[in-house]
Amino acid sequence: MGTASRVPDHGDTDWSFRMTRTDIRFWYQGEIVSITAEAHTRTVLQWLRETRGATGSKEGCGEGDCGACTVVLASLDAQGRDGLRLQAVNSCIALLPTLDGKALFTVEDLAGADALHPVQQALVALHGSQCGFCTPGFAMSLWADYEERDRVPDAREAQQVVSGNLCRCTGYRPILDAARRCREYPLQRLDRAPLRDTLNALARTPALAYGPPGARFLAPRTLAEFARLRRELPDARILAGGTDVGLWITKQLRTLGDILYVGGVAELRECRSEADALRIGAGVSLTDAFAALCADEPQWQALAERFASLPVRNAGTLGGNVANGSPIGDAMPGLIALGTRIVLRQGDATRELPLEDFYLAYQKTALVPGEFVEALCVPRRAPGRLFRCWKISKRADQDISAVCAAFLLERDDAGHVRRARLAFGGMAATPARARAAEAALLGRPFDAAARDAAMAALAQDFQPLSDMRASSAYRLQVARNLLQRLWLEQAGAGSPAPLTLEELAS
Repeated sequence: MGTASRVPDHGDTDWSFRMTRTDIRFWYQGEIVSITAEAHTRTVLQWLRETRGATGSKEGCGEGDCGACTVVLASLDAQGRDGLRLQAVNSCIALLPTLDGKALFTVEDLAGADALHPVQQALVALHGSQCGFCTPGFAMSLWADYEERDRVPDAREAQQVVSGNLCRCTGYRPILDAARRCREYPLQRLDRAPLRDTLNALARTPALAYGPPGARFLAPRTLAEFARLRRELPDARILAGGTDVGLWITKQLRTLGDILYVGGVAELRECRSEADALRIGAGVSLTDAFAALCADEPQWQALAERFASLPVRNAGTLGGNVANGSPIGDAMPGLIALGTRIVLRQGDATRELPLEDFYLAYQKTALVPGEFVEALCVPRRAPGRLFRCWKISKRADQDISAVCAAFLLERDDAGHVRRARLAFGGMAATPARARAAEAALLGRPFDAAARDAAMAALAQDFQPLSDMRASSAYRLQVARNLLQRLWLEQAGAGSPAPLTLEELAS
């Protein structure tokens, strides 16, 4: 096992004056594994299959879409059962050093010496596997839910559990049945207390500083340390969940250089309610961020369930999605519509910007060297506020948006629009507000005439591009149709006519 040591002083970081640890340590198959010689960009899946010979986890897409590589990570969580939380993630895009301080479970860990685990028994009994390639990933997603949920999931919840797993031959009905039927077998749960104690012991070891200069993985434990390192290593790649950065490695074969990891900083993983805003740290996972957003504003739910997949939401962060600056990042339109402010930090100094001002050009942001995203401040729900957020894509689940739109309207006592914020993704080089359409709504009732004026004004706001997902004309028409949908919803309040496919089906 590696020992605590000082980071060699190469003149580029004063972290060399702090005691750090140079080996990656995590719990796997009943023991603490210590890694000292693997590349800092090696993926968990590569290590499992090529180094450990644990080939149950499969490599399919190599980009976190198919779920054949799904594993489960356990981490400390004061709110979890016995102080732990288990979550399914994609091992094909998870970097090996991000396992530090966690526990890793694969499909090889499920069955006992004499019997299958209830999840596996249910998949077998209900014929939930044909070719079997995808089955280990499904089993791990179901096992994470089996461990975390104290009741049988309903149909919608079961679909969410396997939203990150693709099956090409069996079909989903028997797999979804297995998600529910596995609870009918005698309960077989993980003994969490010893594992929690082990992870607590790992948490008391020094912070990780792994690898040589130019290929280091630095995982500071405090915000002050992170800020200092960021200022002194402005060219280091900041890594949060790796759900995008992982693809740079597996698909683009890029060399990342030094990596500065967000995941070890407790302050960046905080999500708290303040008087007038919800403050979401840059390291808060998408799963937890959407849970907090939906608790404050239920209208987020329509987007939250369709944002990537559950394993991606478990690993990825809202701060990472925002900092990445993609014009099709699904979180940004809703955040912009609500008037979210982004908190940027450089050293000990912080500044705030309206989120829409953070994006300067295609994947270019207002960040200056040595600066990073510390948090997002999302205004709390207010009485009388109308908010909606909708995503349009070719598939319902786990697909890239053609258009993502979010609307916020506030009206005065006379019913006139006093505030309008309309934000879109997929319509321009950056997520952006439709300011001409907003102006067409202000100071007048949100009636059919105002709707038509705003729909027409969208052509002044956007000249969308055409690509493999959608044509320019289609995108503009969809944007107009979503504004029409907003009008129909508010105009038809209390009407028995269904406005969504879900309502029609029920």
